[in-house]
Amino acid sequence: MQKQKLPNATAVLILGIFSILTCCCYGVLGLILGIVALVLAKKDLALYKENPELYSDYSNLNTGKILAIIGIVLSGIYLLTNVFYYATIGAAGMEEMQRQMIEKLQNR
Repeated sequence: MQKQKLPNATAVLILGIFSILTCCCYGVLGLILGIVALVLAKKDLALYKENPELYSDYSNLNTGKILAIIGIVLSGIYLLTNVFYYATIGAAGMEEMQRQMIEKLQNR
């Protein structure tokens, strides 16, 4: 019997990678992608545990799951940092900080 691939292993891997890459989009996009990857990974993991000798893509699934967890943690940290800055400095203070940083970069 030929081994088949897990249905969502590649999708979990791609979503895990993108959750890390998009963690700096205010933390929201990375969180969403990471959570979706974990849900898909849970479904495929249950499928794999039922009949492990039938599937061959477990390493991609495991790697994607780990990347999704890393992406969720990074996105959560970034989101909490943004919430903290907006709560303490406010939107006007954030705009002022960005303006000052841009001026510094232009004066180099």
